[in-house]
Amino acid sequence: MIAFVLVGLVALKFLPVAALPEVNYPTIQVETFYPGASPDVVSTAITAPLERQLGEMAGLQQMSSQSSAGASVITLQFDLSLSMDVAEQEVQAAINAAGNLLPSDLPAPPIYNKVNPADAPIMTLAITSKTLRLTDVQQIVNARLASKISEIPGVGLVSVSGGHKPAVRIEVNPQALAAYGISIDNIRTDIANLNVNSPKGSFSGPQQNYTINDNDQISEPSQYENLVIAYKDGTPVFLKNVAKVIAAPENAELGAWANRTPAIILNIQRQPNANVIQTVDDIKKALPRLTTGLPAALQIAVMSDGTTAIRASVQEAEFELLLSIFLVVVVIYLFLGSLRATIIPSISVPVSLIGTLAFMYLAGFSLNNLSLMALIVATGFVVDDSIVMIENISRYLKMGESPLQAALKGAGQMGFTIISLTVSLIAVLIPLLFMGNVVGRLFSEFAVTLAVTIVISAVVSLTLVPMLCARVLHPASEEHPGHIARVAEAYFARVVAAYGRGLRWVLEHTRLTLGVAVGSFFLAVLLYAFIPKGFFPVQDTGQIQGISQGAQSTSYAAMAQHQQQLADALLKDPDVVSLTSYIGVDGTNTTLNQGRFLINLKPKSERRLSAARLIPRLNKAVADIPGISLYLQPVQSLTLDTMISPTQYQFVLEDPDSADFTSYVPKLMKKLQTLPQITDVASGLQAQGDSVYIDINRTNAARFGITPATVDNALYDAFGQRIISTIFTQSDQFRVIMGVPADKMTSVTSLGNIYLPSSSSSGGQVPLSAIATFKVEKAPLVIQHLGQFPATTISFNLAPGATLGQAVNAIERVEKAVNLPKAMQTSFQGAAAQFQTSLSSEIYLLIAAIIAVYIVLGVLYESFVHPVTILSTLPSAGIGALVFLWLAGDGLGVIGIIGIVLLIGIVKKNAIMMIDFALQAERGEQKPPREAIYEAALLRFRPILMTTLAAMIAGLPLIFGGGMGAELRAPLGIAIVGGLLVSQVLTLFTTPVIYLAFDALARRVRGQHA
Repeated sequence: MIAFVLVGLVALKFLPVAALPEVNYPTIQVETFYPGASPDVVSTAITAPLERQLGEMAGLQQMSSQSSAGASVITLQFDLSLSMDVAEQEVQAAINAAGNLLPSDLPAPPIYNKVNPADAPIMTLAITSKTLRLTDVQQIVNARLASKISEIPGVGLVSVSGGHKPAVRIEVNPQALAAYGISIDNIRTDIANLNVNSPKGSFSGPQQNYTINDNDQISEPSQYENLVIAYKDGTPVFLKNVAKVIAAPENAELGAWANRTPAIILNIQRQPNANVIQTVDDIKKALPRLTTGLPAALQIAVMSDGTTAIRASVQEAEFELLLSIFLVVVVIYLFLGSLRATIIPSISVPVSLIGTLAFMYLAGFSLNNLSLMALIVATGFVVDDSIVMIENISRYLKMGESPLQAALKGAGQMGFTIISLTVSLIAVLIPLLFMGNVVGRLFSEFAVTLAVTIVISAVVSLTLVPMLCARVLHPASEEHPGHIARVAEAYFARVVAAYGRGLRWVLEHTRLTLGVAVGSFFLAVLLYAFIPKGFFPVQDTGQIQGISQGAQSTSYAAMAQHQQQLADALLKDPDVVSLTSYIGVDGTNTTLNQGRFLINLKPKSERRLSAARLIPRLNKAVADIPGISLYLQPVQSLTLDTMISPTQYQFVLEDPDSADFTSYVPKLMKKLQTLPQITDVASGLQAQGDSVYIDINRTNAARFGITPATVDNALYDAFGQRIISTIFTQSDQFRVIMGVPADKMTSVTSLGNIYLPSSSSSGGQVPLSAIATFKVEKAPLVIQHLGQFPATTISFNLAPGATLGQAVNAIERVEKAVNLPKAMQTSFQGAAAQFQTSLSSEIYLLIAAIIAVYIVLGVLYESFVHPVTILSTLPSAGIGALVFLWLAGDGLGVIGIIGIVLLIGIVKKNAIMMIDFALQAERGEQKPPREAIYEAALLRFRPILMTTLAAMIAGLPLIFGGGMGAELRAPLGIAIVGGLLVSQVLTLFTTPVIYLAFDALARRVRGQHA
């Protein structure tokens, strides 16, 4: 046993730490950027060809996409059974297959990242400088920081927000071009030919070889200004005569801030299944090395660390585990009244728990909230075995046996009971291993950890505990109990006497008692049917993420102003420590009217409100800011979503005809916003963006020798931030961007001043207004697909006091009332979808647990009747668990269901201890059933009360723990304590009566057969 403990302690040092077991769907995000392209062009030219190839991959569970101005983002979620490496290979093959269908002028091919876009960053760095330009800052960050962090194991994506990648921008003056008779497309082709980086060969003479180089590449803005782009009347026309050339960001419509300061933000996301703690520790370890040698003018700040809450949560769980052990030992001392006897479980319980750590290490588990919850619950389980053994051995000591003889007799008598308890407990956990989807994978680690602890406890109780009893305990004549022990013993004697009187009364009123037992069954069923159903509790991780959304026609400049107004209001809240925010289309944000926030809160111990309760206060603070809405949700350790939405839960509508969304989504939204169960209802439908439709008169255009391709090129040159050339250096590449500055085009009619080259015009140019008309109309800002079909998302948060089950039911009722078209399909996604799946399997999980226990008990007792007697204790436990969960306002969620499953294992132990002794008395001492069960109930009353109180006391820290992660652990403690409290009162009286009723029934059946 000493070696066992040593191995466990060594394993503890190497066990990784995590918030939850590392179970995530393999998720890959494919991004393609096409600057200047409209959502419709991106959807048809990029997203659709990629979706066609990606949709054919084996193991693909869900594919969603968003096509917006200049960006296509496709998110792929694979089956849990598929490894990330295989998924990655399939994605790359699909991208290659779609390559010949994609636009030839894409700046870069599609890229993929092994990351879930819905995950919050595990770490956020802000890089600022008071003296350096942000373009210089980003150049340094890209070359020496972001790329190196990306190489760290576990890092899935390092996204650079702020968009200040250096570039040369050529801002063309359309009026000047027209005066010189030069078309804007000529500028593009000229620059492409004047800045090249091509091979030139080598020259070999008789003795030497020469590599040929020339000054074909230009990199400085001043060099571009002096380029000759044409000759007019024998005079050269320089680029500076018709355009302004500046060093500026490649994308002028990207911005990020650290609090109120413009910054370059590094958002670091992990790969699915990567250990968060280990990844962040590796990043922190690498940062001093990576920042050495960076300019002193750079300031690098860690704005958020996603592991802070995880570490605090695990530390809190570890404290609760130690507290549970201490409280259980105190309970044992009060019941046994002997310090020597108390020492034994004080040794056996830690031995069982520490031994489990060794198995956890070998199995690749981690120290996380669920595995630590298993160990906390196991404290109440494993001490039961020790209590049963010690109490029985102590009984023989009081009868005058020597310690050795008492240990031998007591262990021999209790061996079968402990084996029965252990095997039946493990049987309860078996169904947890077969739960489906990510929830099942999540709780398999919990179930296995608990099962291993129970097995080790049984071994310890059958070996170490009897040995310690023989060595440590003294004969009863040598014991001198203290004052506390004598008081406790006297009080307990009165309790046993009162129980005996109550039991005799119950045995004389069997019909009434059986009626109570049957009534408890139906009451448990009714409670299960009507209790509000939930999913996982909302955790407080100390972070809130937000999505800001302006009007659909909001410009970048207006959005930047709104974003700063929101930041100012949020930073005034006393519980907000810092925040980062960013705007612009960058793959994370898909539209110009959306922005992102990551808000860092004070430690939980320093604020009165949880993150969820703080959100209404923050919403109130920003409510008066015009032109912008802010949607907030707490960051969660467990992310089951792959789609990014303003609020926590998602409801998706699919329809082959996307025009139906415009008609029916507003109606649905109007009704959903009136539901009391949900709040912050937001629609992903953005179909009212302003769009200029240019109607080309093809006849007139043909007369001037102008084609639609000519028009498209001229418009792209002017307004698409078009990449027209590339500057190559030893370490990076920089783009040359061309466009017309905003101050030169102030209205829609200004588009008519774009001149097109014409082969038949006397001046060689024709204004666009001569061959086209302009019309402002509404068009979508983003086109969403789910599984290649048009879709739109409605997201929502739960109202205070509401459960996810209530919200889902209310939304389904509204959906029927709106009478959506038959072609429009609806579904919940992410956490809401997983809730529906788990809800449908909950009842089967409970039934499977009961059947498994019945089969095991039937084999152990070689009887069909006695297992039913034992299982009759379950309804009362269910009543207690459901009532207490309801009163606590939690409803019945996944954690509560796990608590009820564990109750099946705990409460049946009481009946097992009674029935074992009653059967021994009947078969060994030939006592009548009534006398046998009465004696067994009185003899086992002390260990039953001890084990029940021990399990309840072990669950109390789960309920009253107020630190990080308490929201996740509390429902388990409430279910266990509430169930034990009610079942203890009822089953002590109903089990003997049910035993006698079934015994009488069995005798009657045997008599009929005889």
